[in-house]
Amino acid sequence: MRQDRSLARAVRSFIQALAVGLVALAALPAALAYTDKPVKLLVPAPAGGTIDVLARLLAEQLSADIGQPVIVENKPGAGGAIAVKAMIAAPGDGQTILMTASNVLTEIPHVLKGGFDPLTDVKPVAALVRVNYVLVGHPGLPPQDFKSLISYVKANPGKISFATPSPGTGGHYSGMILNQKAGLDMQHVPFAGSPPALAQVMGGQIPIMFDGFVTSYPLINAGKIRPYAVAGKTRSVHFPQLPTFTELGYPELDISNWFGLVVSANVPPALLERIHAAVTKAAAVPKIHDRLMALGFEPMEALSPAQLQQSVRAEFERNAAIVKTFNIQLNQ
Repeated sequence: MRQDRSLARAVRSFIQALAVGLVALAALPAALAYTDKPVKLLVPAPAGGTIDVLARLLAEQLSADIGQPVIVENKPGAGGAIAVKAMIAAPGDGQTILMTASNVLTEIPHVLKGGFDPLTDVKPVAALVRVNYVLVGHPGLPPQDFKSLISYVKANPGKISFATPSPGTGGHYSGMILNQKAGLDMQHVPFAGSPPALAQVMGGQIPIMFDGFVTSYPLINAGKIRPYAVAGKTRSVHFPQLPTFTELGYPELDISNWFGLVVSANVPPALLERIHAAVTKAAAVPKIHDRLMALGFEPMEALSPAQLQQSVRAEFERNAAIVKTFNIQLNQ
């Protein structure tokens, strides 16, 4: 009899625990669903670029998690300012969010005034992955390696241009730093995103380009462009044979961006934290994480919104010093 009572109590305890677990599971989607309306995910770049690729991957998973459509809307131009200002103008209810590269907040504003303050008008939510810049060129260029490329540029004074995804980006910074440090006179040709710039490099109209690794990655693999060096202190996990500019004697060329989500400063802190939880959960889903790594993104350390805000400020100040030191201007 005593054993029967013990068994009954154990069964009741199991049923109660199961009920609590089911309630928690049922509440999870509600917690992730920080809004009961469709979400607009703005992208400050054209379709097909690095930010757009990440945005569309995340949008699909985030939509499944929160039970609402997440609609990607591309708003390129003005160094990202068009998309940022559209987000700031929207209500601070979390229904209009922005997938961006950190350079829209920390690099471009130093040379292209966009009509917003990146340190007060915008709140970072989550940094998901990191991307280094890489120097690539048309595969038909005579130089096969970086040292030969430098000699080639010097042998053709005033004739060599370099493309970038936009003025004021890390690619722009990289080219101007290399000009000064290597004694070159390359001309900067900015585009509205990576795809149109890469098209010019593949077509041979512009010989070389500083690009985010993700958009160059498949073209390097396909032999459509040639890589010369990575703008970082450590080699890429995807192309470990490719030297860094630091190894080549240019430690100043340590240029990378994180890619992630930001919202308007009007979004309340509690709502920002809920968006952070939803976004980081979506990005951590194995199929999303593996897909991002396969596309050429680099892993990113986890940062809270507060830590990310501090990182944005530090990068902003670092880049201000770079702009001053290397005299980087919009028309260069």
